[in-house]
Amino acid sequence: MPTQEHWEKVYATKAENERSWFQEYPKTSIDFVVGVDLPKNSAIIDVGGGDSHFVDVLLDLGYTNVWVLDISSHAIERAITRLGERASSVHWVVGDILDFEPQTTFAFWHDRAAFHFLTTPEQISTYIALAERAISPNGYMMLGTFSEEGPAKCSGLDIKQYSTTSIKELFARGFDRYVCMELVHTTPCATTQNFVFCRFQRSS
Repeated sequence: MPTQEHWEKVYATKAENERSWFQEYPKTSIDFVVGVDLPKNSAIIDVGGGDSHFVDVLLDLGYTNVWVLDISSHAIERAITRLGERASSVHWVVGDILDFEPQTTFAFWHDRAAFHFLTTPEQISTYIALAERAISPNGYMMLGTFSEEGPAKCSGLDIKQYSTTSIKELFARGFDRYVCMELVHTTPCATTQNFVFCRFQRSS
């Protein structure tokens, strides 16, 4: 099944609390954003955001230039419906991250969902080059990926696992400061998944 068709089916047939990655309040992601004290009009993008509540919390905190990109139109429609009138203040993009051609640069690039689904060297290289172009000098990127102790598949698809060392090495060329940690995510079904979370700062 093509990737887009797969994710359209997932979002069309499962409620948000039936998906392993659901978080009512994405605390780690929000802590990383708040921790860098960006101006409220800074451009922030959620890559593979789906119908995540990350955008809701950003709006609650007063951020005014928020972008959400996802390959599934169903996911975007769900988020827009949930947000109601507030959805009009968000930039929504339906598309594959590997085909994304941003017309702006971002002060904060957030990805808790997409990167570990890129499993070939070509896909990974394309993503890294895009991040280097799309993140402004001294801007930030937060990646959440499955760790080496995490699952080998997600939503029926193969993923690529990372350690804090292996993910730092990938982005060493364009990002010169980083904070990494390993965390355990508890799914809505009360199972656990091991993650690596890293925040990088783009070279000036």
